[in-house]
Amino acid sequence: MASTHIYSAYDDDLKFLSRRISEMGGLAEQMVAESVRALVNGDTALAQKVISDDVILDHTEREIGDKAIVTIARRQPMAADLREIMGSIRIAADLERVGDLGKNTAKRVIAVQSTGVPRKLARGLEHLSELALVQLKEVLDVYTTRAADKASAIRERDNEIDAMYTSLFRELLTYMMEDPRNITSCTHLLFCAKNIERIGDHATNIAETIYYMATGAQPEGDRPKDDSANTVGAVTE
Repeated sequence: MASTHIYSAYDDDLKFLSRRISEMGGLAEQMVAESVRALVNGDTALAQKVISDDVILDHTEREIGDKAIVTIARRQPMAADLREIMGSIRIAADLERVGDLGKNTAKRVIAVQSTGVPRKLARGLEHLSELALVQLKEVLDVYTTRAADKASAIRERDNEIDAMYTSLFRELLTYMMEDPRNITSCTHLLFCAKNIERIGDHATNIAETIYYMATGAQPEGDRPKDDSANTVGAVTE
């Protein structure tokens, strides 16, 4: 009876971590989508909501970390169970960073509100965010199934977002060169585009973590990357 009780309590701990990761993922997706919508529409109220939601995401990450540490101390897991717990910590950190990137985009809404976002650039930002959100949603679905082959496939598609970002990067530079009055607003949009591109990187990180959780091995080979943007400069925040 005692061993059954221990197993049941341990199983509950793992389910708690899994449930909270799923909740974090849903909120992170929502924040990214809303931050881009706020940017394109100049919606400062929605932008403020995204900024406020980041506090919830931060709290949940800390909660997952605390629960993981207590679980390791009490249960002393090994092999696959230990990978499961450590993977939860790593995925939570990536999702927290996704939320930060959404928040950073939301903070720039006021800065570009006076000039607005040109329709052509808005479409580019929306397309880039759609690619990043699809990748994030798919990797969160894979987290539920632990399908290593699907995690590997998501990792191999990382260059799609990179290529779209490079195209948008060059388009923004063109706008700045055509009219110096566009420089300030386009600089803000460059940072927003980079924020979205980095969300794809975090989704790829999560895919690699899931692959490790499922197999106990790291994915083979380097990530496919489109480094074309390096020829025209880099944007970091």
